[in-house]
Amino acid sequence: MRVLILGGGVIGASIAYHLAVRGADVVIVERSAIGCAASGKSGGFLALDWCDDTPLMHLARRSFTLHAELADALSGEWSYRRMTTYAGTLGRSPTRAPRGIGPGWISSYVAIDGRLGSVGTTAQVHPAAFTIGMMRAAEERGARMLLGQATGLLRHGDDVVGVQIEEERLEGDAVVIAMGPWSILATLWLPLPPVYGLKGHSLVFQTGTTFPPEALFLEYAEPVGSMLSLEVFPRADGTTYVCGISSESPSPMDPDLVAPDDSAIDRLKALCDRMSPDLARAPVLASQACYRPITADGLPLIGAIPGACGAYIATGHSVWGILNAPATGEAIAELILDGAATTVDLAPFNPARLAAVDPKRVEVARRLRC
Repeated sequence: MRVLILGGGVIGASIAYHLAVRGADVVIVERSAIGCAASGKSGGFLALDWCDDTPLMHLARRSFTLHAELADALSGEWSYRRMTTYAGTLGRSPTRAPRGIGPGWISSYVAIDGRLGSVGTTAQVHPAAFTIGMMRAAEERGARMLLGQATGLLRHGDDVVGVQIEEERLEGDAVVIAMGPWSILATLWLPLPPVYGLKGHSLVFQTGTTFPPEALFLEYAEPVGSMLSLEVFPRADGTTYVCGISSESPSPMDPDLVAPDDSAIDRLKALCDRMSPDLARAPVLASQACYRPITADGLPLIGAIPGACGAYIATGHSVWGILNAPATGEAIAELILDGAATTVDLAPFNPARLAAVDPKRVEVARRLRC
């Protein structure tokens, strides 16, 4: 069976791997580069039980287990490691609260409230390295990548039988839409719910070996009354990733044109300076932005697309894309090759649960953003 996957992010790469492991003929179609968007610019944080008591619980727990198994089985060079995770607040003035627990590199502006996760329940990967590593593992098992932009689908009645890649017609037995927030473009071809892009900003610092594997989630009350949630992830490669400022500016049609807002980066850097003297003097390696794919109800779209035999979708994972990619890939592979997913119940993520978007609205938006 030949499966065509549109999108070379972490979801597409994970689907490609699980299909290739089972002997499918896999082609990933990517317009830019593997992991070029949110998959390469996210935090890479993993949590076992943070999605408990939600429809994501079984997907997240299965995926957390798979991350550990993949790192061991593939000897992945994506810096998988377990972490201790703390919660706290960042104030506008120094706190006199006793330190007690928490990272040693924080300033007196930070108050640690408690531990959110242990090495048994929280972990991390380097997201770009993980995405590239999964694609490489898929290629070693026969998958291949085609650089190009999908401009339409090949149809035979209600059956989807391939993809139009600019001037090339690429035939296949199944097509998977996994283009993150750019999956909205597929509503021009298929009856799909809308997928939105929420812009997030982040900084990557060169901190060396001074920061141990301890993640930090901080709440910061802005003077205007709004609340920011800052996330800090020291990495095994000697860098530290910090994010926490989002915006709703529309995404460009080309992922390569995504750029950070200077004002958001300046605000984030000022908060980092207040958070830690080590961050204040550390070199900034990257000031970046990405668009996280979200849906109207906050749950991903994972499953067969109604009214289009042979077409599937896997996107809308929001902040949990890196975490939930392995189990999503495994389940989509089962759905395509076996007719049903058995490791995870995909019913909560059925794309038919949400109303399909009017393709005319998408076409107007596309023209406005080009």
